[in-house]
Amino acid sequence: MTGAAVYLILGLALLLATVLPQVTRRIALSPPMVLVGMGMLIGLLPLADGTSLEPQDHRELLTHLTEFTVLVALMGVGLAIDRVLDLRSWQSWRTWSPVWRLLLVTMPLTILGTALLGWWVAGLAPAVALLLGAVLAPTDPVLASDVQVGEPLTEDIDDPDDEEGPREDDDIRFALTAEAGLNDGLAFPFVHLALLLLAGGFAVADAGAWVGWYVLGKIAVGVAVGLAAGWLLGRQAFHARSDKLRLAEQGEPLLALAALLASYGAAELVGGYGFLAVFVCATRLRASERGHSYHRDMHAVVERLERLMTLLVLLLLGMSMTRGLLEHLDWRGILIALALVLVVRPVTGYVALAVLARDERSEGGLDRGEKAAVAFFGVRGVGSLYYLGYATSHEHVPDEPWLWSTVAFTVIVSVLLHGVTATPAMTRLDARRDQPAPEG
Repeated sequence: MTGAAVYLILGLALLLATVLPQVTRRIALSPPMVLVGMGMLIGLLPLADGTSLEPQDHRELLTHLTEFTVLVALMGVGLAIDRVLDLRSWQSWRTWSPVWRLLLVTMPLTILGTALLGWWVAGLAPAVALLLGAVLAPTDPVLASDVQVGEPLTEDIDDPDDEEGPREDDDIRFALTAEAGLNDGLAFPFVHLALLLLAGGFAVADAGAWVGWYVLGKIAVGVAVGLAAGWLLGRQAFHARSDKLRLAEQGEPLLALAALLASYGAAELVGGYGFLAVFVCATRLRASERGHSYHRDMHAVVERLERLMTLLVLLLLGMSMTRGLLEHLDWRGILIALALVLVVRPVTGYVALAVLARDERSEGGLDRGEKAAVAFFGVRGVGSLYYLGYATSHEHVPDEPWLWSTVAFTVIVSVLLHGVTATPAMTRLDARRDQPAPEG
């Protein structure tokens, strides 16, 4: 493919990515669906002949591309969440009830269910089956924009088109957004466990070390680094003694990218989970001066960068699909993908939200329809591609080509199914929520 053709295709694709969110806002068609389809068409062009798009040939590039895309998305969702989490208030923790349930119940059960399917249906070795479960368990902050919160609500911006003024995001979008922001980091312990098993020499006695470091230690380090980075950058941006160093008053939104890179780099250097650090940093930075319009400025920059990165990833994914990525897909992979999206996630999600549920009239409480929506819209996406790239870059993984085909097919199924259903489902739930409560 010539350089001129690449520029032309990228330019047209970027134009399409800019227009798509406006065009598809009220129809059952999501921008990721269109971008993947466009990538498939590009892959069929003769201009692409001779270009290898096999994931095994580009592991490092794929891993870093998807890694940065997820990081940008994590910063964006962290800045967008309006609900306060006061670590000293039990009531505040309870308003996050759906999120804790999805993280502590749904995600481990999803890993277990998918791993069992991989072992029983596909005949994978236990370590490979566990890796498949860990890779596919986290929901995605990149491709789930249709069911996530929007831009940050601020007190010092008056929206002339909003007659009711700012209002908090609903519990459905909040739960799905916060879940996607946190579980991308919390899936890492299970990926590491699979890698330790693949490396051999992992005995029962080593389980304590795995729990102590990979589960508790690295999570604690990631959270601590994120809190520290968010607090320091928030102090500098909003409360610096010098006006020139008070970036919020200068209106310089690139602080969001600096926070992303600094928190991720610091957490990884000291051994913590960088994904978790970035999300925590973003939420702590937002808490520094919650109502300031500067958060919208930072979110706007991150959102545009996320749109560009998503464009690249989805185009490459679509091109790869028509150039051999699904070559190793068989009935086993198809069955596992459909079972995960249609059965495992919806069932485990609903069980986690329904058992000993919080009162639906309270903040953080969900009624039956809302529980079903949150359970169903567990979007799989770029994070799964990153985790598989990370794992195969660090250890030899048996059945790697089959894993790539299965994971890619699962992402495509999620993009299509959730993309078609998100707009009508959320519109219906929003309309029902806006209806006045019956009197008496």
